[in-house]
Amino acid sequence: MNDDIIVAIATSRLEAAISIIRLSGKNSIAFVQQFFTGKILDKDSHTITYGYIKDNNEKIDEVLVNIYRGKKTFTGEEMVEINCHGGVYITQKVLNLCLKKGARMAERGEFSKRAFLNGRIDLSQAEAISDLITAKNDYATSLALNGIQGHISHFIEDLREDLIQIITQIEVNIDYPEYDDVEELTADSLLPRSELLRHKMKRIIESSKNVHLLKDGISTVIIGKPNVGKSSLLNALLNEEKAIVTDIAGTTRDVVEGTIRLDNLILNMIDTAGIRETDDIVENIGVHKSKELIHKADLVILVIDGSQPLTQEDKELIELSQDTQRIIVINKKDQGQINYIDGIPISAKDNDIEPLIEKIKSMFELGQITSGQDDILANARQIQLLEQASQSLNNAIEAMKNQIPTDLIVTDLYESWENLKEILGERAKEDLLDELFKRFCIGK
Repeated sequence: MNDDIIVAIATSRLEAAISIIRLSGKNSIAFVQQFFTGKILDKDSHTITYGYIKDNNEKIDEVLVNIYRGKKTFTGEEMVEINCHGGVYITQKVLNLCLKKGARMAERGEFSKRAFLNGRIDLSQAEAISDLITAKNDYATSLALNGIQGHISHFIEDLREDLIQIITQIEVNIDYPEYDDVEELTADSLLPRSELLRHKMKRIIESSKNVHLLKDGISTVIIGKPNVGKSSLLNALLNEEKAIVTDIAGTTRDVVEGTIRLDNLILNMIDTAGIRETDDIVENIGVHKSKELIHKADLVILVIDGSQPLTQEDKELIELSQDTQRIIVINKKDQGQINYIDGIPISAKDNDIEPLIEKIKSMFELGQITSGQDDILANARQIQLLEQASQSLNNAIEAMKNQIPTDLIVTDLYESWENLKEILGERAKEDLLDELFKRFCIGK
């Protein structure tokens, strides 16, 4: 960590009643004292002082200055926050004065990065700060708050404690083999403990993946043969003319995307090209993309024209999507329905889609996130690392069952341990940190 004093506007850059300019770094308080009329050098930490920001003899603004001393600040180093009037011009003028006096403009997420590097927060807490700022619904907000409060850190530490007990028992046996029979040790103690730990990891992974549908949105693909009303359904859900709607089959030749909110659910909608056999090269590319998306989606909405008999193309789509999380929609109920398949009748053209919306809500009502809920990881990076930890543990368990020597088993257990450490950033590489923190906003 260098001794640079970094500075940034920590509030919105729009006009407001108050703007906050945040500084952090060694001797930040003495730095601000150069151009602040209030006396802050001898003040206690977490105090507010009234005065003026001055450039030479010119008063720039009337402000309140908060000072934070020692290592118990957000960044783990001295910090100052200048509360000035919220005009864009005034705020920028105070910022420019700080830069002129020698502070450096903070990079995106640099305050949080310093907090991590100074040991004030771990990487899961840093990610939770960013998640809270970008939260799109109550689920995401609750999950982020849990992360900031250290909930992820606590249950990962519990997993590590379980794992280290297994490793310690093996290491003792390696150093003092006369105390325990290896076969008996594995069957009576190591294997049951390891399988219980694997079960804990699996439960966390599954819960985390489910909740992420609520946090980040449900990838939803609308499929069907051409001219069944897929684009009309997308427009009805989005409440806008996002897709081109015509009576000409094959109008949609590529994917069309949009996002909708159903209470606390977010649907990332994709309207695909109509799936049919075609000699049109461009349309054929769209059909190929549509088939690929079916098995990548969290939810597949299969649209069938209820005013027409079921075709071979319809049957193929029913078969193609049968192993997915699927809702079959019978469209064009305003034109009369032929009752040949179970599905939800709608009229996309008339915006009569409420039964479909209720069905989606019921399918993905996974429950409100609360502080007492199951242990949940916050993002794909954390889930992937826990999956790797679980796989290494699984390799160790298989080795135990096959009575592999314990000194070989412990290698897989140490690999699992390292993946758990990486979730909290204890061995994070600099390029990973740069990538993570550059996604933050400036001033955080």
